[in-house]
Amino acid sequence: MIVFCGYANIDLTVGVPALPAPGDRVQATAVRQGHGGMAANASAAAARAGADAWFAGVVGPEPRSTAFLAALAADGVRTDWTARNGTLTTAVVLLTPDGERAVISQDDELDARHITRTVRAAREAGADWLYLDGYRFPEAAAALAEAAADAPPGTPGPGLVVDLDGCDRAEAMRTALSAADHAVVGRPLAVALLGGEPALVRAAADMDVHLVVTDGSRGWTLLTPAGERHDGPAIEVDTVDATGAGDCFTGAYCAELDRGRSPLEAARFAAVAAGLSCTRPGARDGLPDRRAIDSWLAAHPTPETPEPTRTR
Repeated sequence: MIVFCGYANIDLTVGVPALPAPGDRVQATAVRQGHGGMAANASAAAARAGADAWFAGVVGPEPRSTAFLAALAADGVRTDWTARNGTLTTAVVLLTPDGERAVISQDDELDARHITRTVRAAREAGADWLYLDGYRFPEAAAALAEAAADAPPGTPGPGLVVDLDGCDRAEAMRTALSAADHAVVGRPLAVALLGGEPALVRAAADMDVHLVVTDGSRGWTLLTPAGERHDGPAIEVDTVDATGAGDCFTGAYCAELDRGRSPLEAARFAAVAAGLSCTRPGARDGLPDRRAIDSWLAAHPTPETPEPTRTR
């Protein structure tokens, strides 16, 4: 069981010939709406991969939010712990013909109290994993500590997976890494906030976290607390829309961890899922199911695993 606590929103996707520079005026080639949000997308990706996925975000009481939750339920996601006393936010996605994008997001009303309640509920339900998006840090650290403090002796809480791509400063990212068991982050943001490869290696070791660094079509790197480095490729696809590919990666990664797979196996599976998600427009519509991912893996057997690189 995996509980996804974080963003839900409506994606307003605007097709543009190129991402505008400051002061530019560009003509939209298409405009469409769809369901999105980091945590909601990740929960749908995990459910399509066969996981027992729960979404615990914050939406509103209006029909649009009802339809949003119904779409998650249709994917097999449980939404019992989603609060409906807030607002279903909007994200504006600028998308170019070659799949590049820029995102303008709106803050939601998911606060520390909601995180604490979710952690307690997940622990009582025997959840194996809790997902948080990076937007919640550093404030989420106190909520996690509060939930852990009132746990009955000997009652373990769920493992924590954090999608760091919501972090906006180094303090937030370091706090999230120190709390997480597993973390996923895009390389440009990781380098901007933490530094180059040596700094990322140190972060994984010093904070005892499995850190997956994704890099689009250039593939991914898994850095382990033991100082091992595993590199993997992205699959080759004709990219239509990369929106939500990172969310798909993290959701599929969580799903494989929940099946008892190793972090390396989970990252390989997630890379295939993320690649396939780019072949259709929209953050949600392109999410592949387990059959599609397994079919791709069967047709492209993984070469013999090389020895991991020692990073320290």
